[in-house]
Amino acid sequence: METEKKKNKNSLEKLKAQREALNAKIQAAEARTRVSERKKDTRRKILVGAYYLDQAQQNQRWAELQQIMANYLTRDSDRRLFELPPVATAPVE
Repeated sequence: METEKKKNKNSLEKLKAQREALNAKIQAAEARTRVSERKKDTRRKILVGAYYLDQAQQNQRWAELQQIMANYLTRDSDRRLFELPPVATAPVE
């Protein structure tokens, strides 16, 4: 009877270890998927941006693109890329 309990305990521990290994594999696969999707999204944004930059230059619409970006961009580092002034901030009291 005692060996039966040990055998069941060892079997249960082995199954739990297998479950943990599978959970780790699942998490790794999900992480890879997220990274892949993020890379695809970034690439799409780059291509769309390249298209609109090219169109603005070819059609002499750079000023129009700058105005669109002036209304969209909120970070000063991003605004500098389009030669836009910094965002005006309210004075701190």
